[in-house]
Amino acid sequence: MPGYGLAAENEGDGLLAWSWAVERLAAARNYFLSTTRPDGGPHVMVVWGLWLDDAFWFSTGRASRKGRNLAANPRCVICPDDAEEAVIVEAAAAEVTDRALLDRFAREYKIKYDWDVSGMSEPVFVARPRVVYGQIEKTFTRSATRWQFD
Repeated sequence: MPGYGLAAENEGDGLLAWSWAVERLAAARNYFLSTTRPDGGPHVMVVWGLWLDDAFWFSTGRASRKGRNLAANPRCVICPDDAEEAVIVEAAAAEVTDRALLDRFAREYKIKYDWDVSGMSEPVFVARPRVVYGQIEKTFTRSATRWQFD
């Protein structure tokens, strides 16, 4: 990580385990979802969601700014709300249409948020990570970690 004061000889020492990131992604209640407007401008909003099967699952209104942005450009960034132990997920979102997966989403969502979304007509998205960053504020120079996915 050029420019951050990390010594080359320390490379690899103190890196975070993927399980560390998964724990934070699954446990968070609120997440920041960043999308891109058609004119290239950023848009960030707080959403509820689930970390299931190494992906972030969430719903938003098709006509919402988030929904319109994702329809034009599926790339997004998801971050749980704890910046002291940050996880940043760069992903591509796709609408879920499989009934069994939508039913599973509704069941898990009800457990986590005590909110029944089984009858809603708005889309559910799954955002599969491409790159994930993790860092602990107090140990940043030793713990900053990047995971890459295909």
